[in-house]
Amino acid sequence: MTDLEAVPNPVVHSCQILDPGRDVKRIEVLNSETLHRGRQMGYSRSLIVDADEPRRILALTEGQGISIGVPAQGLTKMDTESIAVVDSPDLPPLWQVFGARQRTNGQWVLPELAVELASPDAALHIGPQFVVLETAALDLAAKVTGTQDLEGVSSHTMFLARGKSGPFRAEGQCLNGVGGTVAVRVRLFDEGAADRPITTASFAFRAA
Repeated sequence: MTDLEAVPNPVVHSCQILDPGRDVKRIEVLNSETLHRGRQMGYSRSLIVDADEPRRILALTEGQGISIGVPAQGLTKMDTESIAVVDSPDLPPLWQVFGARQRTNGQWVLPELAVELASPDAALHIGPQFVVLETAALDLAAKVTGTQDLEGVSSHTMFLARGKSGPFRAEGQCLNGVGGTVAVRVRLFDEGAADRPITTASFAFRAA
């Protein structure tokens, strides 16, 4: 669903990584397709490829979303200018961009909800959620494996409720696999809403 069709809210997002693409400079999302569209629920999938070599498939994604409303009358697509971002060691990590920090007890947390981190329905946007969940998962996996040189294998995220207050705390559990694989389960809690769990995710990593 697009913002012109409905007021979409994500329910499930999954990603299976086939190629870590360490030498890839640009990615492109191809073959985005709606698998099923009901009265409120929608299901979709896509491919993530190397933009300079589209036959090189990097990952598969699937998603499920729900419409929580009808867009305003006369809503049109915004005219936006392309923003060129060149990766460099001088750029801050994404968790820092979204205002996340690590507490002295090791827990990762996003600040109280602000306009900069909110979606149009005045709830915590999925972008900061993806970033802090993965950051917390990588941190836990690095502590268990003894190395930060890890690459993602898969991720699965379920959005349970809208984050309306904050701060938002991530808590996780690490599980050892075989062949250098480790899994992490993480939940995000809204501390300003009686510690309500709002998102849960699982990640699989392996030594690079």
